Amino acid sequence: MIRRDTHRFFIKKPRPSESFQRAADAPALPTTPFWFIFYFVNKFRWWYVAMIVLEILHATCGIMLPYAIGEIIRSVTRSTGDSKLIFDTVKQPLMLFAVLSVGEVVFGRVGGLLQTLRHPIHRQHIVRALYAYLQQHSHRYLSSSFAGALAHRISETSLGVTQTMSMLITEFMPVIIVYIVSTALLYRAYPPLAAFVGIWAVFFISISFWLATRSRFHARRAAAARSDTTGIIVDSVTNLVSTKLFARLGFERHYLNERLKYELIQVRRSNWYSERIRWFQFIASAILKVGTVFYSLFLWSRGKISAADFVVATSLSLLIISEARNLSKRFLEFFEHIGNVSNGVGTIVQPHELIDRENAIAPSITQGKIEFRHVDFSYYSGKTVFNNLSVTIQPGERVGLVGFSGSGKSTFVNLILRLFDRQSGQILIDGVDIGDMTQDALHTQISLIPQDPSLFHRTLLENIRYGRLDATDEEVFEASRKAHAHEFIMRTKEGYDSLVGERRVKLSGGQRQRIAITRVILKDAPILILDEATSSLDSITEKAIQDTLDLVMDGKTVIVVAHRLSTIAHLDRILVFDQGSIVEDGTHAKLLAQRGAYYRLWQMQAGGFLPEKDDHNEHLEFQKQRPA
Repeated sequence: MIRRDTHRFFIKKPRPSESFQRAADAPALPTTPFWFIFYFVNKFRWWYVAMIVLEILHATCGIMLPYAIGEIIRSVTRSTGDSKLIFDTVKQPLMLFAVLSVGEVVFGRVGGLLQTLRHPIHRQHIVRALYAYLQQHSHRYLSSSFAGALAHRISETSLGVTQTMSMLITEFMPVIIVYIVSTALLYRAYPPLAAFVGIWAVFFISISFWLATRSRFHARRAAAARSDTTGIIVDSVTNLVSTKLFARLGFERHYLNERLKYELIQVRRSNWYSERIRWFQFIASAILKVGTVFYSLFLWSRGKISAADFVVATSLSLLIISEARNLSKRFLEFFEHIGNVSNGVGTIVQPHELIDRENAIAPSITQGKIEFRHVDFSYYSGKTVFNNLSVTIQPGERVGLVGFSGSGKSTFVNLILRLFDRQSGQILIDGVDIGDMTQDALHTQISLIPQDPSLFHRTLLENIRYGRLDATDEEVFEASRKAHAHEFIMRTKEGYDSLVGERRVKLSGGQRQRIAITRVILKDAPILILDEATSSLDSITEKAIQDTLDLVMDGKTVIVVAHRLSTIAHLDRILVFDQGSIVEDGTHAKLLAQRGAYYRLWQMQAGGFLPEKDDHNEHLEFQKQRPA
């Protein structure tokens, strides 16, 4: 929805001095609707020039038809009455009428053909550019937005650009041409008659535009109400099982009815306003129609115009009415398209939070040494996560991270992956600050197995090969065997060619996790990060996967985030986090022997898992409450 005045917002051009951080690989997309549309139209300018020329010729031919009819009548009235000579008399105006008729068809259809050929390509061009720009947005941006909403924005924005240009060329420009040519023809017959139609046209267009701008508020409210209702229906259908189990079917119907009542109010307000606009249109059109006929009759009766001019004037007024009657509706649609472009540009074409530095390097990670040097980080003002954090993870070391939720474990991993930038300090890998690396170089050499892995709606083979695109089929099969995924994949109907998704193969949480592990095995990066990588597996499969992971970990620097402490007891080192600080650091045996923070966590496990938080304390307060 457009929150500001459409005029001002539509024509605003960003100042050169305004700072706008943009990733080097992202297209240089403008930040306002007008310049955004112009940017893409300019790339296909000669196609649009051709379409404009053809539309001008098409509209001119159409408006000149009444003139040709008038010339035919003028020639007939001047003939001697001999029927054999009539066709000789009207030959020239009849040829003009035929040429204009053919021209109207040819120019109109050729222009339509160009639009049919070019608009899908133009729309795809916009989709590619917006998607390329969206790819460079930060983890913070993407995690704060609905994926479906972003995809919808891309589609609506690309469609809005092509529809805006289509309306300008095929809707508004023909109306302008009709007014100009008809006024010129009427001026040729009798200047005051042209003035009457011209003043009416200016009055009608101005009032229609003004009414259209005022109706946008009601149209937006109605559209928002419809969207909310759709959201409520989707939400209710999604939770229909819970609705039945709680015996709340009637409640949900009542809840929907209340929402529908509100939607009806907003839609009626919008429709009533539109109806008032239509009243204005019909009254204004009737004034032109009746006024032109009576004025033309008056002029003809006084001998100031001929019968042919009378026919031309009447025909032109009817043609103008047919073109102008839906002008307000066209304005509404035009503003709606501009609104779609405005929403898309405002949502997607924002400054990129994380970009590669100028002259960023792409070094090879050979050892995998990770260092945090005096790192400060906060997600937003007033909430500090790390304050002067320093820690070193040696090459090939396998390190576990433990602590309650919110203690800083995930943030530690996110900073290594550079999903967020620290405010101060350094994070180095093999002595190179990750801020000096390209993000692609960093992510290529780090593997991550998340707690809830995501898979593409593609074949299992494509999902696994995502770890290394040039891997052979046999390498994919071998990685699957190591992750104990090959067996269940081969049990599916189409094996590795099975499509993952709602309409095809549905995988359990454990199966999805094994596919993610297979993908990482295939990637074979020097640094491996596991975020509860076996949490979705049964105990038997977990033991088999754990043995495989131990082999995969060999020779790599490994960081394991764990809530089930038994999964990290065998690691080289364990870091215990509490409120952004590392309060203990050592092996499993050493930390248990200290009978401190880790010991308390070990004792607090329920079913092998840590609770979300300490029920007795907001944080561990290890120094004050060491167990006896």
